[in-house]
Amino acid sequence: MAKAAEAPAAAPDEEAPAKSKKPIILILVGVIALVVIVAGTMVGTLFITGFFNKPPPSADQLLAEDGHGADAHGAKPADAHGAKPADAHGAKPADAHGAKPADGKDAKGGKDVSGPPKLKKNSPDSPRFEYTYHQLKKDFLSNLMSSKKVMSIQISIMTRYDDRVFENVDKHEAALRSIVLDVLRQTTDADLVKPEFRKDLAIKIRDSMNSLLEKLEDFGGIEEVFFTSFVVQ
Repeated sequence: MAKAAEAPAAAPDEEAPAKSKKPIILILVGVIALVVIVAGTMVGTLFITGFFNKPPPSADQLLAEDGHGADAHGAKPADAHGAKPADAHGAKPADAHGAKPADGKDAKGGKDVSGPPKLKKNSPDSPRFEYTYHQLKKDFLSNLMSSKKVMSIQISIMTRYDDRVFENVDKHEAALRSIVLDVLRQTTDADLVKPEFRKDLAIKIRDSMNSLLEKLEDFGGIEEVFFTSFVVQ
C-alpha cells in the first residue's frame, strides 16, 4: 500500500517543465503580434499617403535628373546663342576727334550716335584707311586781337570716314564759319612768332568744328585741318 501511494506523487514533477514553457510562448506571441501591428500601421500609412500610387519615373525624367546633376558639378549654363558674356570694361573710349564709342549708343537717352564707317583701302599686306579731303569754299578773314593786322586763311579738312562728314560740314557751313572766325579773333601778334603757332591754330579750329558738329549731328569726324592759304598783313 505504501508503494501505491508514492506513484501519484510523481505526477506534479512531470507537469513542471510544461508550465515553465508557457510564459516563453506567450512572450514570443506578443512580440510577433507587436511586429505585425507595427508593420500593418506602416503599410496603412503608406497607402493613405498614396505612396503606392506614384508611377515609376520615365526615361526622360531620369535623363533630366542626370542633366541637373551635371550642372551641379560645375557645368556653366550656356548663353542662348553660345556667346560669352561681354566684358564689363570692354567698351572703347570716344575718339579724340569726335568719334563716339563703338556701341553707338548715347549714355543719356539711348540714341544711336554712331558715326559713319571708316573707308578702307585694299592692301596686300594689311588694311589701310583711305584719307579724303574737303576744301571749304570761302576764305576766312579776321583782325588780330589788339592789332591792325588782318589774317586771311583757307582751310581743308581731312577724314577717314565717309562722305557724311563732308555733307554735315556743308549743311552747317554758316555755323562752322562763325566758330572758326571766333578762334581767329583770339590770335595776337605774339602768337604769330611761336614755332608751333599754325599747328596749334589748326588743332583749335578742328576741335571747335567737331564740338559744334557733335551738338548738331551727334558726330564730328574731322580728323585734321590743313591751311591751303595763310596770309597775315
